[in-house]
Amino acid sequence: MHVFNVALFVTVLVLDQLTKYVAQQELLLGEIVPVIPGLFNFTLVYNPGAAFGLFGGLPDPWRQIVLFGVSLLALVVVFRFMRREAKDDPWAQAALSGILAGAVGNIIDRVRFDSVVDFLDFYWGAYHWPAFNVADSAISVGVTILIFRILFFPQPQSNHAIDSE
Repeated sequence: MHVFNVALFVTVLVLDQLTKYVAQQELLLGEIVPVIPGLFNFTLVYNPGAAFGLFGGLPDPWRQIVLFGVSLLALVVVFRFMRREAKDDPWAQAALSGILAGAVGNIIDRVRFDSVVDFLDFYWGAYHWPAFNVADSAISVGVTILIFRILFFPQPQSNHAIDSE
């Protein structure tokens, strides 16, 4: 990992954990603090599941086992992409560093609280996007960058498959 990617990883991870700490100190569970009326609130929520509450309804310890397995698999996939497919692509490396930082930030929450701390609440009228955090944002931005790289800026095919035969 290059110095920039390490710095990006550390910055996202620290920002994620710091904002979650502040949210826990300043907000009561379920409290709604309007920031931009009609669009954005701060509200403290503990999400026991994955994205959008996925697996949140599973009974303990099944939920913990499934989420640990999914998290471990995601980390392995990200590391593999960083070391192989994206090793010479600085944009993909940066995107994967953000994804990695977001995943680690949410894993830290799961270990500490058995849930992920969410506090950003965007909505339009009665339609609320599920509450999220900085880690979720880093994962989403990283995935979006990777999709754009694949669709609009494909990299030349390497000879790794030929070299390994």
